[in-house]
Amino acid sequence: MRFPEPLLEGRLIERYKRFLADVVLSSGERVTAHCANPGAMLGLKEPGSRVLLSRATNPKRKLQYNWEFVEVAAGGGPHQLVGINTSRPNLLVAEALREGRLASFAGYDRIRPEVKYGRNSRIDFLLEKDGEPPCYLEVKNCHLMRQPGFAEFPDCIAARSAKHLYELVDMVAAGARAALIYVIQMDADRFDVARDIDPAYDKAFRHALAMGVESYAYVCRVTPQEVVIDHPVEIVTPR
Repeated sequence: MRFPEPLLEGRLIERYKRFLADVVLSSGERVTAHCANPGAMLGLKEPGSRVLLSRATNPKRKLQYNWEFVEVAAGGGPHQLVGINTSRPNLLVAEALREGRLASFAGYDRIRPEVKYGRNSRIDFLLEKDGEPPCYLEVKNCHLMRQPGFAEFPDCIAARSAKHLYELVDMVAAGARAALIYVIQMDADRFDVARDIDPAYDKAFRHALAMGVESYAYVCRVTPQEVVIDHPVEIVTPR
């Protein structure tokens, strides 16, 4: 996914009220950007950090900037750009599915986003092909790194995400296929659940795997010009 225009560079002043971030642009202008990330953003919100913003496409929107990337020494490793915009992973997966770059999900004729299922939930993608069981595909954004190269999810209590795991188990029990894709918007070589942060999510994750829910983790290629799903990485076997 290429950005339609160059991103704007700045320095983070403060992230606050979860969805707001004040930034000083390189021009000296101070702006408030939308932070599309409900998580804790551990290690990603230090004042003074270099950030990149995109412009909102809707000129009538109150906040005219979106916080896309922050440059940090993730996990104590080398500095790198980390994608914090949690609205991007679904777009990235949709792009990769259309282009046939996710081999595990090739061959489906129809890709439908945001389909109602379960207990008042919506699945990110429902993949369908005549004569085959449907595939329920849940997408999660990953931007937590506490050790170099080791990506983790979640970065805070994720009760809603745990609920989705149990609903995916229900879909498998009903004869469907179900899978999780963790989209890692940074450079990493392995992934695991942050079980110390949310033991309940870890329990749901391990239960889901045991019941036949599939899991995949993909690293993105992140540059100031684009963010693209690049290659899969190992998911560490739950203990």
